[in-house]
Parts: sequence; structure tokens; C-alpha cells
Amino acid sequence: MADGTRLAAAKSDAPAAGRSDRPARHFDITALRDDFPIFSTTMHGQPLAFLDSAASAQKPRAVIERILRFYEAEYANIHRGLYELSARATEEYESVREKARRFLNAPQREEIVFVRGTTEAINLVAGSWGRRFLAPGDAIVLSEIEHHSNIVPWQLLAEEKGLEIRVLPVTDEGEIRVSDLDPLLADGRVRFAGLAHVSNAIGTELPVAELIARLHEAGAKVLIDGAQAVPHQRVDVRALDADFYVFSGHKLFGPTGVGVLWARSELLAVMPPWQGGGDMIDTVSFAGSSWAEPPHRFEAGTPNIAGVIGLGAAFDWLEGLDLEAAFAHEQRLHGEAERALRQVEGLRIIGEARAKGALTSFVIDGTHPHDVATILDREGVAVRAGHHCAQPTMERFGVPGTVRASFAIYNREEDVEALLRGIARVKKIFG
Repeated sequence: MADGTRLAAAKSDAPAAGRSDRPARHFDITALRDDFPIFSTTMHGQPLAFLDSAASAQKPRAVIERILRFYEAEYANIHRGLYELSARATEEYESVREKARRFLNAPQREEIVFVRGTTEAINLVAGSWGRRFLAPGDAIVLSEIEHHSNIVPWQLLAEEKGLEIRVLPVTDEGEIRVSDLDPLLADGRVRFAGLAHVSNAIGTELPVAELIARLHEAGAKVLIDGAQAVPHQRVDVRALDADFYVFSGHKLFGPTGVGVLWARSELLAVMPPWQGGGDMIDTVSFAGSSWAEPPHRFEAGTPNIAGVIGLGAAFDWLEGLDLEAAFAHEQRLHGEAERALRQVEGLRIIGEARAKGALTSFVIDGTHPHDVATILDREGVAVRAGHHCAQPTMERFGVPGTVRASFAIYNREEDVEALLRGIARVKKIFG
């Protein structure tokens, strides 16, 4: 038995896949914004126009209050105690695996591993599956528009094991073409690929299902970084046919310090532990140790219990919405913003892919992105400026950085208007 007790409720008989049967709340942007305490605040005397959700989303009251209630009235460590408080905390923590399974339409809850975020999930796959199953001379495919967290772990592993990194190029429009895989796969040495579902830097939505199918034909396993996808669209890992899918809770209206690694059960079963410690073992002696079954094998030590429970509250909150209507609202708003930005003289959008997530990166002639962001902040508009942890992307498009305005389902027309007013002020100041 693993370190202490585990509730029978934590185990699954592969419950039927699908979304919650709860009736969804009619989408109303005013009512939805009322769920977020932060939107009652002002910045520099202006209503807050928060356009940096690609970095981290704001939190609904349901998530904030759930975490507070856990710490105030329910806190105990999990998987160890035989007393009622610990048993309840364990049951609540483990119930979030089922919520995550349902959210991704995964086959089994035991395929859900809780991590600190997307970065840790990718490092876990690199340090466990990659270190065990990739051999000198093997090649890894990464796209030219990856976040650093889906580049650096593979570079470290490549240096350690003598692997080759191959780069899937992006077009001038910011698109990734499936056909550009063919020369990278021609010699049969590609064994793995790590690809963003949606680029955090320029918003491109990659044709991930087609890319996965082609990579599987070549015998490669595929990890999809879904950090920028799960807050903006329904994700079905069965339909995608990925091998690994990862995302962060804080971009999904949940707390920081928690995320999800989904992996096929047959892969988790043969992956060795990535970190050692309590709660990931079956037995320990000085002669040797044996490991717990997945997913607990990959969750060493006391986890972020409150964070996982808060993530569960975020899942519940999302499932209570009419998400199709919410996503349609977000896309419409983003489309309006891009059309208006294209009319601004001297402003250039970086990344004009036909399929995009709800974010826009741009530069303004003669103005540094940091200056733009600073002036927008004085107008109450929060955007991100810089290289967005995607320096190879910036290099590909010949810019040191961009201004990034990213949308979420809580944004409204007034936020777009504030952005445009702020840009007009930028142009007035810089002539």
C-alpha cells in the first residue's frame, strides 16, 4: 500500500466519458463579470480593462471562496490520515481527477496527474518518459512558435542523451503546415514531438489533430501544450488522439501552482518516477523501494491540496456556463478588436493565421512595446509587452518583442474601446 491510506473513491472503473449533465447558465456578460470581484476595482482612476489573460486569468468568486472554505474549515493532509477530516480532504482532492477527466473527455481518471503547471508537466514527461525511452540519435520535433517551457526541457534532455531537435517552421502569416513535417520525418528518426495547441505569442491555433496523425504514422509520440487552448475551446483528448496533454490551472480561472498532465494509461504504466519522496511509493527499505501505481507515482510529497480543490471549483464554475455561447462571445470580441487594430496607421499585427486563439500581438512603428504597455496601463488597460517567453518566435518575425492583448470570456466591448483609446494616446505622445 502506498504511503498511508487511499480512499476507494479515488479509484475508477473507467466511468463514461462526457461533460457534466448539469444545466448550463444562460450566458450574460454582465452577470458573468459579477462573478469576478476584481472587476469592481479601478486602475489609475479608470475601469480595469484586463487584456492579459494569456498570462493568467482572473478568478471567479466561486474559486476564491472554495479555497478559503477549505483552509478555514476543512484543512488536513491527504492520503495519510485515518481520521475523518483527512478522509474528507482526500476524497475532495481525488474527486477533482474525475472533474479533469470529464473536462478533457479522457478515458480514465487515473490518467490525470496533478502538477504545478504546464512547465512542470512537460519537465515530468521529459524527465520520465523521455529519459527512459529516447535514445542517442533519436530526434524530437518542436514548432518554431513554442513557449520556452516546451523548448528548454527538451534541449536539456537532448544534451544529456545525444538527441536532435528539429524545428517545424512557421509561415510569414504565422501558420504551421502539416506538409512541412514530411522532410523532418523522412529519415525515420523522429520519436517524439512537443507542440502547442495555440501559440501564446501570436495566437496561431495549430492543426494539432492532423499533426498528431502524421506523427503517429511516423512512429512518434506527441505532447500537446494546451495552456492557451483549454480556457477558450472544448478539448477532447480522445478526438485529438494525443499521447500527452498538459495545461495550467491559473489560465483556466483556477489558482496558481496547480496544473494537469493527462497521459495515456499505457504510457504512465511504464514511466518511472520523476521525483522521489512520500506518497509516490508502495514500499521503502534500505534494500530498495517500489512505486505506487499511476497517477500517485508522479505526485511526490504533500501536494498543493488547496490548489487542486480550487481547480475543481474552476471546473465546476465553467461547467455551469453556456460555454459555447461564452466562447462565441470571446471570439466575436477578439475579431472586432483585430479589425479595429488593422485600421490603426503604423500598427502591424504579428501573426495573421486564419485559425487563431483570442489574442493579438502587435507592434507600433517607432514605439517600444514596453512604452506602449506603460501608457495603456495609465488608461486602465492591462496588456503584456515583451517576448512572451517565446524568443524564437520573436526572432522568426524580426521583432524584439510585441504588445499582446489577450481576451477571455469575461471581456466586453468597453475593454476593446479602452484599448483603442489607449493606442490613440500612444500615437499622440510619440507623434
